[in-house]
Amino acid sequence: MKKILLSLGVVLMASASGFAQNIPTDSSVKTGTLPNGMKYYIKKNTLPEKKVDFRLAINAGSILEDENQRGLAHFMEHMNFNGTKNFPDNKLVDFLQSIGVKFGQHLNAYTSFDETVYMLPVPLDKPGNLDAGLKVMEDWAFNATLTDEQINKERGVVLEELRLGLGADKRMSDKYLPKLLYKSQYADRLPIGTKEVLENFKPDVIRQFHKDWYRPDLMAIVVVGDINVDEIEKKIKENFGKYKNPSKPRERKTFDLPNHNETLVAIETDPDATNSMVEFTMKDSDSYKPDVTIEQYNQSLVENVATTMLNNRLRELVNSNNPPFTFGSVYHGGTYARTKEAFQGFAMVKEGNQLSALNVLLQETERAKRFGFTQSELDRAKSQIMSNMERSYNNRDKTESDMLVDEYVRNFLQQEPMPGIAWEYEDAKKFLPTVTLAQTNDIIKKMVKDDSRVVVITGPKKDNVTMPTEAMVLKTFDNVKVADLKPYEEKAAIKNLVKPFKSDGTIAKTETDAKLGTTTWTLGNGAKVTFKKTDFKDDEIVFTARSLGGNSLIPDADYNKTQFAYQALTEAGVNGASKADLTNYMAGKQASVNPFIGTLTEGINGRTSQKDLGSAMELIYAYFTGLNYSPEAFNAYKMKQSAMLDNLLSDPQFYFSSEHAKFTQQKNPRFIGYIPMEKDWAATDYKKAYDIYKEKFANAGNFHFYFVGNIDEAKFKNEVLQYIASLPSAGKATNYKDTGYRSISGDHTKVYKKGKDPKSMVQIVYSGETTYDEKEAMALSALGEVATIKVIEKLREDESGIYGGGARGGMSKVPYSSYSFSISFPCGPENADKLTKSAIAELQKIIDKGPEQKDLDKYKEGEMNDYKTDIKDNNYWMSAIAKNQLDGSDKYEILNYEQKVKALTLKDLQNVAKKYLTKNRIVATLMPEDGWEKAPKKAETAEAKAVMVK
Repeated sequence: MKKILLSLGVVLMASASGFAQNIPTDSSVKTGTLPNGMKYYIKKNTLPEKKVDFRLAINAGSILEDENQRGLAHFMEHMNFNGTKNFPDNKLVDFLQSIGVKFGQHLNAYTSFDETVYMLPVPLDKPGNLDAGLKVMEDWAFNATLTDEQINKERGVVLEELRLGLGADKRMSDKYLPKLLYKSQYADRLPIGTKEVLENFKPDVIRQFHKDWYRPDLMAIVVVGDINVDEIEKKIKENFGKYKNPSKPRERKTFDLPNHNETLVAIETDPDATNSMVEFTMKDSDSYKPDVTIEQYNQSLVENVATTMLNNRLRELVNSNNPPFTFGSVYHGGTYARTKEAFQGFAMVKEGNQLSALNVLLQETERAKRFGFTQSELDRAKSQIMSNMERSYNNRDKTESDMLVDEYVRNFLQQEPMPGIAWEYEDAKKFLPTVTLAQTNDIIKKMVKDDSRVVVITGPKKDNVTMPTEAMVLKTFDNVKVADLKPYEEKAAIKNLVKPFKSDGTIAKTETDAKLGTTTWTLGNGAKVTFKKTDFKDDEIVFTARSLGGNSLIPDADYNKTQFAYQALTEAGVNGASKADLTNYMAGKQASVNPFIGTLTEGINGRTSQKDLGSAMELIYAYFTGLNYSPEAFNAYKMKQSAMLDNLLSDPQFYFSSEHAKFTQQKNPRFIGYIPMEKDWAATDYKKAYDIYKEKFANAGNFHFYFVGNIDEAKFKNEVLQYIASLPSAGKATNYKDTGYRSISGDHTKVYKKGKDPKSMVQIVYSGETTYDEKEAMALSALGEVATIKVIEKLREDESGIYGGGARGGMSKVPYSSYSFSISFPCGPENADKLTKSAIAELQKIIDKGPEQKDLDKYKEGEMNDYKTDIKDNNYWMSAIAKNQLDGSDKYEILNYEQKVKALTLKDLQNVAKKYLTKNRIVATLMPEDGWEKAPKKAETAEAKAVMVK
């Protein structure tokens, strides 16, 4: 069961039948507990086919660390990838890559305050893979070797991960967390730990953590996939049942987030902060207890309805022409501590507006508390919730294994019920219609509290921005309680998005492609519609429409006046209905349509369900024919964008990307930056952007529509004839053009300085024009994957110099033939030069000697693993069949991809390395501002110094 919103801790009285009925457990999941206390969850699920998803959940995290172990729960997670009984040293990652499991993308883990979870998807296309996956889980649970050598090598990697978290957000959170986590253990046990402990702990300290907490009675194994359930259960009993708990196990304590009478306020600023935010927390009086009975579960549904209605009001404000914030929402749910839930609110605002945003959040909550909701709001919220459940229910037999395993992990760690979507759907169908305004109004009153409140305000530190004081924040709460508020007034809902009309649309021509399983209709207005019926999902249709041209046809001067306005166009709504009206009209419908004007194409993207296909078609028709013109909506969009973007250049990483793009695009007059500055907004011509949009979407005959999913052809045909075939068709066909502008060429080395923290980023790029060659394109892409393996092996595993990084390569046919290959990684500034040379040296080895066969084999296995999943995905097919329109590529590439990957040779990769990685290299490095190396450092032990030298 996907967690909805848990109850307020109110235990309801027995039902009318005289007893409270418990929430059932999904009978399709086999569960059990071994004699040693270890739990297991097993379910057969064939999506994707011939794959299995494993999870190892450990009910232990950083909250259980001793003072000298701070950071070692997370460090222990790392160590399970660096030496176990059956996979010594780094053999685990090497083995898993050899069977098609990609490190970081498929294979992963996480550590939080209260838990550690390991994730492993395994393809079952080869005998022995299933047993190997179980062996990995067994080793992760009990058989870490934890040698001194591997522990000391991994210090550098974990310290690099800690380094990634440095910056404005970290500096501010260090100051506000003591209030947000007031008088709790959580304030002193952040999972990343402390630099001092990570550098200096003795290996025996982490071994003790492993001994104390990696034990059967704190673990669960979850196995979901294309498996034999009984066989798996037998293997789990044999392999995991033999392990013992310690004779005197340490108590697994539970930690609380204490309540307090006062309202705690934290107001923190930083010169490098990029966002202005405000959040409030109102902690529940009682400790959280998971839902057990159906009555409690239904109480959670009532909460969901209430907060949905309140969030609909907030979204209406955000979509108005005078938005109080860029984004705002409230919810009732979990906090940092498992034992505590809270009513919480959040808003992102323009700098200096945090107090007014808090006032709006509190006023809207108070308005709901004082006057309640309206019946139409209640009906709409029920429809939204029911629609989401219906979508999950309709696709219940086509749910991916990785969605299910996480649900069972939550059941183990948080005792979240898992009745299954069929039960949830049936319960909601019966219960939701009975929910009354009195119930939802009562819920809001119970969630809003006058004690145990915390307010956190953050933002950039600027001379011209005055932040509120604690007294002003406290006064806001008092003022809201006595504010002269009026009941919420709801606008009349629109009855039709598109006025009913009789269509004269026709299908002029029908073509089929048996290989692809597609049908293409050429309509009377010239538009083309290609559709493919699939059974990948029982209730999903995805679609896109494209016309060639895009921004490439817009003159430079006009482009620079309009490029930042296109995203704003849909803010105005359609056919006289505002965006807020449109949102209300579409509530409860599974249909989204998003028009765009891109570099080479214009069109729409979207998805829908069978039932709501007609609504999606209405939206398509409306965006083609009835886009509103509203300067007020555009100005509101600018306000929201400014709130999000104005301070982004304070972030060193974004500054680096932006400044480096200016360098590489210095000959391109159409490039004026990633984000609009004040002068760019002043020069933006909204009317011109609107006129360009209207012109491009006036000619439906220039568009090709693509639909993929569980399409009912008869119904689909009727909708196509009604809406797409009725679209206007005027003007002649267009195609994109090459503007002629290019990135700079040649070899360059650039250093950019930004930030106070000892953090660097290295980007090595080879790029230029070439004659497109399909085989070379694939080889260059494969080379990127192979180079990623080498970067991780050399820079992370051997040199302990990075936490993550990788390479990427490829070619493009449009708007001109080009190639690109890059390597990027974050690191310490003191290591940037050395690691850059190491990365280039790894490429040189491939140029001189070619890649190793084992690495090419890993790439092939990984690609085949992904391909077998992707080929059963509607979006994958949609992208594949639409690609030919843009670049004229082989339309059967999706069918031939596996064969082409298998045909790649070591020589193919070496050839493209020789051809493309010996010239046109730009090395860009982000370094902190001057003075970072002079910052005082704490004394290091001899052991730590030796590690850092490595």
